[in-house]
Amino acid sequence: MKDIEKTMGLLMGVSLSFILTLTGLLSSGTITISAFLSNFLISLLISTFITKVIPLKKISSSLADRLHLRQGSLSYRLFDTLACDLLMSPLMTFIMVSMAYKQATAHGAKIPFGPMLMKAEFISFIVAYVALFFLTPFFLRIAMKKAGIDPQQAHN
Repeated sequence: MKDIEKTMGLLMGVSLSFILTLTGLLSSGTITISAFLSNFLISLLISTFITKVIPLKKISSSLADRLHLRQGSLSYRLFDTLACDLLMSPLMTFIMVSMAYKQATAHGAKIPFGPMLMKAEFISFIVAYVALFFLTPFFLRIAMKKAGIDPQQAHN
């Protein structure tokens, strides 16, 4: 089970870092290869730290069980995605926006931090939720196969 969690953490960290970095740069209106690579690497470090320190699946499953959601149901998946999104994307977005703000103001930009952060949090939350919802089942199959578990047999 630990192997599956590690693989899931890595796959989700890489994919969320990629998607949120691209989303952030596109929403800022400025995208360069060097900005993408540096932001992606920083975001990947943050997401790796989060997935190593916070037991995302354990927390989301525990909360879903308390709400009496049936594992495998749509309501369970929707809630699980929400819980993981709440645990990951706000912190990742806050750190990335703080760095972008610091860099922009160091170059003389006069932008208010609050609105910049709120816009980024809103966009990132929605994008991460959709990405998590659709990628989690796909990545779970990959992680189970890697751990030597047949995904079809696990659901029976």
